[in-house]
Amino acid sequence: MTMNHQNRKIAGLAASFVIVLAILLSLILKRNSGIVPEKIAVFAGGKSCIECHQKEYGLWKGSDHSNAMAIASDSSVVGDFNNAIFSANGKTARFYKREGKYFVETEGVGGIRKEMMISYTFGVRPLQQYLVPFENGKFQCLPIAWNALTKKWFNMAGMIYKPEDLAPDNWLYWTNQAQNWNSMCAECHSTNLKKNYDLNNKTYNTTWSDISINCEACHGPGSLHNEWAKLPENQRPQDNNSGLIVKTSKISSHQYVESCAICHARRGSLGDYDHSHGEFLNYANPQLPVTPIYYVDGQIKDEDYEYGSFTQSKMYTKDVRCGDCHDPHSLKRRFEGNALCTRCHIAGNYDTYKHHFHKYKEEAGTSFVNKRGERVGPGDGSLCRDCHMPGRYYMGVDKRFDHSLRIPRPDLSVKLGTPNACTNCHDDKTNDWALLAVNKWYGDRKKPHWGTIFADANAGKAGVDSGLIRMIGSNLYPEIIRSTAIGYLSAYQNPGAQNAVRRALNDPSPLLRHAAVENYSDADSSGLFSALIPLISDPIKSVRIEAANRLATCKRQFFDEIQYKAFQIALGEYRKSLEYVADFPTGRYNLGNYYFKLKDFAQAELNFREAIAADNLFYPAKTNLAMIYYNEGKLDRATELFRDLVKNHPEVSDGYYYLALLYGEQKKYPEAIALLETAMVKGAGNPRILYNLGLLYQMSGQNEKCQATLEKGLGQDPGNFDLLYALFAFHVNHHNKSKAAIYIEQLKSKFPNDRQVMEMYNNFMSGR
Repeated sequence: MTMNHQNRKIAGLAASFVIVLAILLSLILKRNSGIVPEKIAVFAGGKSCIECHQKEYGLWKGSDHSNAMAIASDSSVVGDFNNAIFSANGKTARFYKREGKYFVETEGVGGIRKEMMISYTFGVRPLQQYLVPFENGKFQCLPIAWNALTKKWFNMAGMIYKPEDLAPDNWLYWTNQAQNWNSMCAECHSTNLKKNYDLNNKTYNTTWSDISINCEACHGPGSLHNEWAKLPENQRPQDNNSGLIVKTSKISSHQYVESCAICHARRGSLGDYDHSHGEFLNYANPQLPVTPIYYVDGQIKDEDYEYGSFTQSKMYTKDVRCGDCHDPHSLKRRFEGNALCTRCHIAGNYDTYKHHFHKYKEEAGTSFVNKRGERVGPGDGSLCRDCHMPGRYYMGVDKRFDHSLRIPRPDLSVKLGTPNACTNCHDDKTNDWALLAVNKWYGDRKKPHWGTIFADANAGKAGVDSGLIRMIGSNLYPEIIRSTAIGYLSAYQNPGAQNAVRRALNDPSPLLRHAAVENYSDADSSGLFSALIPLISDPIKSVRIEAANRLATCKRQFFDEIQYKAFQIALGEYRKSLEYVADFPTGRYNLGNYYFKLKDFAQAELNFREAIAADNLFYPAKTNLAMIYYNEGKLDRATELFRDLVKNHPEVSDGYYYLALLYGEQKKYPEAIALLETAMVKGAGNPRILYNLGLLYQMSGQNEKCQATLEKGLGQDPGNFDLLYALFAFHVNHHNKSKAAIYIEQLKSKFPNDRQVMEMYNNFMSGR
């Protein structure tokens, strides 16, 4: 049966009319019912989840997440407030209750003793801290904490810092910014936390939706899920993740780990976290495993919160995720002892004396007390965790385990001075003793480890760049290690290193791209621009704002209209990320650098001053403020700050270095040389010190020392343009054309596209 053309046309018009009418009716119904087509999920509060999720609530209740923070009350406070007295370092604190509230009498602002009310508890085990309210919305963490294991008060600050760090004017003193809850702790102890720091007034109005880590911290704002749950079962959409904006099932291990990394990573935050669990680097820049935060081989040293360790591990590269070992609601290990590991690793191969060579708990044997006061006896050493996850104590009494899950390597300890699990327990023994035992049990063949390459790079050794380049380009290494290698490689200024970093700008990993943007250098500003300009539109925030930061000094004519618009947006994001952490000295310092690049020297000076006011020992801000004074011709102020660096930061080479340059310009050569000779010792591995020292030797007529010093610097950095040029010029001036030829040939070889080099080369060769 067929339809003629006219009938088809009429039918088509009728169908169109029905479709249009349906659309109109739909819009009218939606408008009349008040239903918005695109709803935004908002925080409904963890209590709204309990009715339907009793099992999960039961597991969560009592967990460290549920006790992350609470109003101080009889149900939350575990410390002794029964007029308890605690004394340490000749000072006494008293803890007591009055009219249902909790108080402490101890030294506060300026070291003056006074009564202070405790508003909140912070954590519960193995220690509980207490928060005291101060002016301008600030809350500070009391330095005396409750040990939940021993049921005693302890001086947490005294166990962490040196006595001289605890003076009232020190940044680390408990009423100062280092112990400020709003900036240091809050974002990972409450749900939907908004810091709300007012940069101009230096005040806080910090808020949250749930005081502790609740359901929505991991599952995202739950209002749409609650609406979905209220629908009849046959009317629920099946493709919207049950109305939740965060997927926690059927996701990759990478996504799973990053959902935990928001809090379980040492990081620099870029702004308030909205709990939508996009890419981690949209919210923060994770700390890479470099010294002094980590040991040079990546083992934990300072606090790292697991992410920086676990992402180094073979487990992570094999798609193991946090939830494989820890229940996501109770946070408890899924199994105790070696049963957790033997779910994957065959017990007959690994949970046996022939593998770990240690007695089990039920076996007879002797015990000893190590230098940390821990009793070590039968059974210790037979647990997988003892050898593959050695622990360190943080916050005085909190033992945390290294999640890099590494094989004990006493051989690296002997070479690099890094720890190993053997002497971690047997701390009365030497690393050589441990190495002999390991060689006896497992043989003396050892796999190469990136720690040796990083150690050589850290020491500025020549030739290490080839190993770093190989590491960066190989997927056999974890992303976080390849990213770390990029940072080390940036010290080696040669075309091979530059090309390796440039290739990483296009790596699929945001972590590598960010490291590459941060460390890419090009002697030609147009080369830097062309390499980084595509990254200002990168989908990952940390990458695009770092690209904008690196391009901030580029002139307007470098950009076309589209590029400049994208650049301005990314640069604005960068400024806001700095303002978010401007309650921290480093935030103010970076804001100062931002304004300095924009040539707003008044704002730069203001922010450097604010950084120093927050932490009088923060020497990078002193250095940069001194450089502003120097550039403005305020030499007395610059000299005063550089002398302050030398006096109060004698371990830092910068003070000696910059004060020497200042004296050098004033032609005070003996004083400048003495300072640079000191800087050379303290800043070993810095070729810039040797370069300037060599020039000063030359200016003062010490030619032999000049040549030797410049050659030493070139030995540290064979591709350094300035050192090669200085040696070339030195030998030209001393009419030693054969030696000058060596260095001009190296310049031509290493910088073949540099017009200035080619002109020097041609002039020199034509004049020979």
